[in-house]
Amino acid sequence: MLILGSMPGIASLNAGQYYAHPRNGFWPLLESIWKIPATANYAARLRATKQAGIAIWDVLARCDRRSSLDSDIDPASIVVNDFAQFFRGHAGIEAIAFNGGTAAQLFRRHVLPGLATPWKELPMLQLPSTSPAHARLSLEDKRRAWAALVADYS
Repeated sequence: MLILGSMPGIASLNAGQYYAHPRNGFWPLLESIWKIPATANYAARLRATKQAGIAIWDVLARCDRRSSLDSDIDPASIVVNDFAQFFRGHAGIEAIAFNGGTAAQLFRRHVLPGLATPWKELPMLQLPSTSPAHARLSLEDKRRAWAALVADYS
């Protein structure tokens, strides 16, 4: 399973860790679904995600934005990650989950048209963003949506 975000926020970039903002629900969700301890050190969490068959990455390699909000991404500055190379090195990926609508939209617009088969035919699931900015849903509502990953792709 490849879980894709759009682009790390400022807290994550500063920490050199995915989902480092203390109010981001990503690690608590992974703990409740895959039993990956959210309070473990970052290296241990990464080892546990790998053991669970989860890869974490972002659609964008670089972009300009004024804040951590996806809505602040300057479309003219977007540089996507090299997914062709990623998939060549990770042939076991069986599905893609998007952490939020922006990640899904960016992938479909900027990556999917250039992907080769079979990668462009992988099952893709858009999930609610774990960002604290996406406060419309409670963490429990997000957990129920994310639990579909275990039911559908484990």
